[in-house]
Amino acid sequence: MKPLARYAALHSYVELGRSLGIDPVELIREAGLDPAGVSMQDRWVPAAAIADLLERSARASGCEDFGLRLAERRRFANLGPLSLVIRDEPDARSALRIMSRHEHMYNEAVHTRVTERDGIATIRLVLDLGGPGEARQSTELAIGVLHGLLRGFLGTDWQPLEVRFAHAAPRDTGTHHRLFGPHVTFDQDFHGILAYTTDLDAPNAMSDPQLRVYAQQRFDSAPSTQTTTTVDRVRELIELLLPTGRCSAEQIARSLGVDRRTIHRHLAAEGETFSSLLDATRAELAQHMVASRRHTQTEIAELLAFSSPGNFSRWFRKRYGCSPTQWRAAAGAGGSTVAVR
Repeated sequence: MKPLARYAALHSYVELGRSLGIDPVELIREAGLDPAGVSMQDRWVPAAAIADLLERSARASGCEDFGLRLAERRRFANLGPLSLVIRDEPDARSALRIMSRHEHMYNEAVHTRVTERDGIATIRLVLDLGGPGEARQSTELAIGVLHGLLRGFLGTDWQPLEVRFAHAAPRDTGTHHRLFGPHVTFDQDFHGILAYTTDLDAPNAMSDPQLRVYAQQRFDSAPSTQTTTTVDRVRELIELLLPTGRCSAEQIARSLGVDRRTIHRHLAAEGETFSSLLDATRAELAQHMVASRRHTQTEIAELLAFSSPGNFSRWFRKRYGCSPTQWRAAAGAGGSTVAVR
């Protein structure tokens, strides 16, 4: 199964394309994507198709820095429910850990790893499209978004020690230096950002009152749409918080800027409970992770907050009538799977 990504990766793509004189809708079609789906931020599509679209757009516009220009249009709140979780992390180190553990839930093609040595933190980024294909623009978009996150935590005056790219330099590096500062290098052995380890320990400077307003507005909307919005938000936050060990009604209420009673009241109006959503979300994630073969059973158990692989296996068999190993084998053989109970 090839890695997938959400349409959220293309936030502001149409606006940027038009500002550069290209036809974004036609390019979306040429890349095999649905123009109408771009507005559906949480819809999954092949990551390779998004990468192809960005490469086509760079060529059509003549902008070798197309991916970076797209990254410049991002705001922290564009991360959606992820922003509501990492907003409360105490420092950049914790935020990076959360993003790394959740990357498969938002973009299966992006993988980050942080290593530290002699006071220097190296944040490496690998883009896996599941096959051959150009990925320069997607890589620069991902690095740009990561850099923006770090600046959110460390302040707009913060600059990395170095930003590295494995590909060759463009003809004009103006956008790279404007965004990252003076220390940008190319033709390196990896893509990534270097910073002092002490930067990662700096207190979170991201306190963003606009996010609190954004969260509260979700609960102040009209009654006809309120319940659905609440269920969607809670489900998304459950996905994010499960691997952290902090997936509780209290934490979700805190992330959304309301109290626990408000969460329970809106869920009850929909005929749901926090427990029912937790179980259903965990089941959906388990199906996807087991079938995709990208994680071991031990890793899945950890990501879904089971105390041990054995407990996960027993839960899976009870719910689906077969073991995770049997489910994975059937998925790999193209066979039918057991319906969710």
